[in-house]
Amino acid sequence: MDSSAADTQTAGNLAEPDRVRTLLAEARAAGVASLDAQLLLGALTGRDRAHLIAFDEHEVAAPTAALYRANLRRRAAGEPLGYITGVREFWSLPLSIAPGVLVPRPETELLVERCLALFDAAPRRIADLGTGSLAIAAALARERPAWTVIATDRSDRALEIAALNRQRLRLSSIQLRQGSWCEALGEETFDAILSNPPYVAPEDPALAALGFEPQEALVAADEGFADLFAIAAAARRHLREGGMLLLEHGATQAGRLAAELVRLGYARVVCHRDPAGRDRVTEAQR
Repeated sequence: MDSSAADTQTAGNLAEPDRVRTLLAEARAAGVASLDAQLLLGALTGRDRAHLIAFDEHEVAAPTAALYRANLRRRAAGEPLGYITGVREFWSLPLSIAPGVLVPRPETELLVERCLALFDAAPRRIADLGTGSLAIAAALARERPAWTVIATDRSDRALEIAALNRQRLRLSSIQLRQGSWCEALGEETFDAILSNPPYVAPEDPALAALGFEPQEALVAADEGFADLFAIAAAARRHLREGGMLLLEHGATQAGRLAAELVRLGYARVVCHRDPAGRDRVTEAQR
């Protein structure tokens, strides 16, 4: 082969287009899960996972492939998928997500499940404290259109994202208010108060993998109990007689939280486990 032919072959190799299968293979080499890689590429191409898998020989435009590789590096570094794609699904709702708000977890859906199980579809007043991206409030409002849901947060950034999701999902029954826990509730009372507050202890080694998310939405003093206890104490005067308090917490916190709820005068204190079998949501009645 003469030199000109070799140069032509080299140029042809350099111009070889990126294909779905090669891009997904790069993800595996980078240590990124296949599901995450498919979601990253799908977000850029507008194709769902089934299409990417079925047509993995399809070419991907060079600018798209370059952005995908940049996003792949971000994911490999531990950045949450929702921050990279800008979307996280919760209760089958596509929520806009951005740095500054906690990424909704599947286990938090248990809070929604329990509230729906406790109350029928008749008009109710519900408060979601520390709403973040609006995940819990949005799920409740979608399932119970007659309910009025008050969603509070002290963070300006969280309320911006929450307002965006309320508008995108057309959930006009949700009211947004700024304040820490019950501060934004005034003198109002509710049928139920829900919260997924910070409950990770400051020294918990799990925090090492959560560095991209707002620490104020994760970490609480007193071994993770400070905010749980503060909400439990303040919520009593905002719950109607027979109203329910529902709190998400860590897998080892149920016993101490239950004891505090009993001490505060709550009745019917019950803990529920998430799909992984871990203690996750405790409910109590005023």
